[in-house]
Amino acid sequence: MQIEDRVMDEQERIGFLLRSLYAEYGYSRYRMSKFEEYDLYSRNKDFLFSEGVITFTDTNGRLMALKPDVTLSIVKNTRDAAGTLQKMYYHENVYRVASAEDGFREMTQVGVECMGGVDRACVAEVLKLAAESLQACSPEYVLEISHLGMLEAFVDSISTDGKMREELLQCVVEKNRHGIHRILRENGAAEAAGEPLRELMGLYGNPKTVMPRIRALAEKNGTAEYADELGQAAAAFAGTGAEGRIRIDFSASGDVKYYNGIAFKGFISGIPGSVLSGGQYDRLMNRMGRKDRAIGFAVFLNMLERLTEGGRENA
Repeated sequence: MQIEDRVMDEQERIGFLLRSLYAEYGYSRYRMSKFEEYDLYSRNKDFLFSEGVITFTDTNGRLMALKPDVTLSIVKNTRDAAGTLQKMYYHENVYRVASAEDGFREMTQVGVECMGGVDRACVAEVLKLAAESLQACSPEYVLEISHLGMLEAFVDSISTDGKMREELLQCVVEKNRHGIHRILRENGAAEAAGEPLRELMGLYGNPKTVMPRIRALAEKNGTAEYADELGQAAAAFAGTGAEGRIRIDFSASGDVKYYNGIAFKGFISGIPGSVLSGGQYDRLMNRMGRKDRAIGFAVFLNMLERLTEGGRENA
């Protein structure tokens, strides 16, 4: 019991630091109910981290759900504000399946959402906040950045078939070059068609080293505009203390049915899996009847339990 208390104290400490950080940047706290109508999640299952949702019937007969996600609730419960930028942060619990063994868990997320006139300056600010959030958790972090528009264009040059596109994108997420070869063979596509995508997958590393090669590849494949956007996003860290912690990695992507443009994931030494995830999600906004652009990220505080446990083991 005493150990669990110490873990929670560390999560609360970091949560407080992050809330203070976001407030300093002019973000206002957004608070929400613990539950939403189940229909919101059933219509957007692909956006959720896990398929399981805890449901119950309200006194008026509506099927409700303990919220498994924060972003969907914010998009649903805010309104477009043309010409303005809504900057919000949250510190909320979500309820989702952690793993088949653990079942449902209550998990804590802290994050930011920007909606409205999202421009490149706003993208740069959110990326800086993501890096500063990781720094608040541990000095040993890496922030990986990609561009989904560019990745999609390379996949579309191979095939626009829905199933095949999905399989190719999954191969990129898994860094599975042999999987691309298999998919091309099974679908009767020329082996050479997959070479630009495989080359893009292999371009991983510090932006100073990787961006010239990405720009050259983009020029050859008609995606120079996307490469410029990615380069400008990475340039936001030039000359800062975070510069050496930034990597370009096209496997750091979200579901292209919802996300577009810049996507990113954050990792901390000693913790398997990402502790931060975010990106631009204009497509989700459009799907939910919104015209505003949007970008945001979440920090998964429960993941930090492993960091705390590792620290105790090494003490």
